[in-house]
Amino acid sequence: MALRNSDRYQSVSAFAPIAAPMRCLWGQKAFTNYLGFDKDTWRAYDASELVKEAEYNRPILIDQGSADPFLDEQWLLPHVFEQACTLAKQPLTLRFHEGYNHSYYFIATLIEDHIRHHAAALVNKFPQSSYCESKSSRTTPSISRMKSAP
Repeated sequence: MALRNSDRYQSVSAFAPIAAPMRCLWGQKAFTNYLGFDKDTWRAYDASELVKEAEYNRPILIDQGSADPFLDEQWLLPHVFEQACTLAKQPLTLRFHEGYNHSYYFIATLIEDHIRHHAAALVNKFPQSSYCESKSSRTTPSISRMKSAP
């Protein structure tokens, strides 16, 4: 949504997203059922395709558990999104977390980072606001891969 509506969204983050649905079986099945067989239509709903044209230019934060079974089954494909961001010069922080899967504990452990990411974007957009001080460095335009222990 943010990549198609950059005027409406100041920040984006995700936990273990299906980052390239056109390239995974689940995404192909869903797109065919909802959008038909025209793959050009699908591009408007695939983040890895949208980011190439979006000119969003605000940092995106993605956290991914390295023990996520959907990662091993090639459903999530965060590396495809990472490559697309590199080509588009889109700021991305993609972090892999050792030992985490796709569970509540994964999200519960990292939700504060995501809240700080969004708060930092809002503070930058509205500098006079003092409701939140962010200690996050996620607003630095970069692509990084980090690993953390559970």
